[in-house]
Amino acid sequence: MRAFPFLLLFGSWLALPVQAADAQDWLGRLAKAEEQSFHGTFVYERNGSFSTHAIWHRAEAGGGVRERLLQLDGPAQEVLRVDGRPQCVSGALTDQLSEVQWPARALAPEQLAKRYELRVLGRSRVAGRAAVVLALKPRDQHRYAVELHLDEETAVPLRSLLLSEKGQLLERFQFIELDTVGSVADEQLQPSAACKAVSFGKADELSAQAWRAAWLPPGFELQQALRRRSPASAEPVACLMYDDGLARFSVFLEPLRGAAVEDARSQLGPTAVVSRRMATADGDVMVTVVGEIPLGTAERVALSMQALQPPTTGAVAQ
Repeated sequence: MRAFPFLLLFGSWLALPVQAADAQDWLGRLAKAEEQSFHGTFVYERNGSFSTHAIWHRAEAGGGVRERLLQLDGPAQEVLRVDGRPQCVSGALTDQLSEVQWPARALAPEQLAKRYELRVLGRSRVAGRAAVVLALKPRDQHRYAVELHLDEETAVPLRSLLLSEKGQLLERFQFIELDTVGSVADEQLQPSAACKAVSFGKADELSAQAWRAAWLPPGFELQQALRRRSPASAEPVACLMYDDGLARFSVFLEPLRGAAVEDARSQLGPTAVVSRRMATADGDVMVTVVGEIPLGTAERVALSMQALQPPTTGAVAQ
């Protein structure tokens, strides 16, 4: 795993404070990058493994976005998304929707500035295009540093690096070619026959009073609470989704009904997974925290989960 010179990258953080405002301006432009149609090829690196992907991204006249990604080496994995929601997937992605996706999404500069130090590091050149380099350095140990190389013309992210507190590279997205001028045709957004339609089923809104985290990393807020059936059983699984405006993690809570399972913890690149058994008035529940946060942070969240009332075990919409 490659180690970045962290002190070199962030050592002169306090110099030129006016650049914080410049960084917020660029993040504001990034928030509008999805309105730009483009197509190209990028590489994805995680945990020492590389893959190459084609992407076709089209901003629709009515304000929506259609996007198709296709892995070009190894398994021909494919995903089609409309307004960020997968419509079909293929290959290994059929069973798990943890697909690679280009990290372009709306960010709130004012919110991020509370938890990250923002700075323009300078300029670079990626895929033959001039770029502005932004750094987002966390103000605590509960999130990762991010380095973004934004296209000077469109603010589309040309390169995105996720770095640990030691400056180690956890994840990299990088365009090797990009076209922001040519149109994206209907046929380029047409998935192959191997791309199978996604059926999410229906999810119930979960009462905010059912579960709570007694501890959360500063700045993370509950964005959504749902209950849906487990794909492996008929049990209802509660899902709580949190983010800080940039980083995200989810907490899953599934009744065990006497099943023998062991606590577990693992880290794959930037993604931490922590599972622990928790006793409740309605029986044991498996708590699983999954997200791009440090492993210690995920463990602390998992240990803090509390059942405020017995989980509802009645019928769940399908």
